[in-house]
Amino acid sequence: MPVITVGRQFGAGGATVGRMLADRLKADVLDSNIIDEVARRLQLPKEEVEAEDEQPGSLLARLLVALGSASTEPLIPPEATAWTPPNAAPTFDTRKAVLQITQHVIEEAARAGNVVIVGRGGAYILRDFPGALHVFLRAAEAARVKTIMARFKISEEEARKRMKQTDENWTSYIKQVYGHDRNHPAHYDMVLDTGRLGYDATVDAILSALKTRKPIT
Repeated sequence: MPVITVGRQFGAGGATVGRMLADRLKADVLDSNIIDEVARRLQLPKEEVEAEDEQPGSLLARLLVALGSASTEPLIPPEATAWTPPNAAPTFDTRKAVLQITQHVIEEAARAGNVVIVGRGGAYILRDFPGALHVFLRAAEAARVKTIMARFKISEEEARKRMKQTDENWTSYIKQVYGHDRNHPAHYDMVLDTGRLGYDATVDAILSALKTRKPIT
């Protein structure tokens, strides 16, 4: 029952490769649907959860102070599946709740197995999970800009601006929450260039590694 995490640069095709992997493996994929599950558990509007997802900032900084550490240990117990937060309470911290439940959803999905997890710090949350394969996707700026332009129907200037801002947000998010540089190859089992390989060859390489990797002892 494979568990694959996919970290990515913006525009390198993380969501596309994730879906392709899931199709080939007949597996579930957790990407933007993590937001839906988090919103359901928190009984919050999806838009409010999206506003807190993979974004750095002063709220997150205050969250980390409140937590006292950047630990990746589970922040809520397993029985929290049915947890209903006191949304009306003045002490309710949306960002803290989003982070906690997101981690819990990812851990639950990994325990169930046969899942591809895109983004949201999956490689760090599951860094000690037996058998998980951690992948990072990158591509040259020119290739990513072209992909972003086509996906969002925007100009090259706007695509470059969005690429820079999103990459910085994702990097800051992982640094502030987990204390790691998400671009460092040591955090992953594979680093693949989708601009050079193309999506099909990237998926083939990941599936090949999944089949041939050494068992954990």
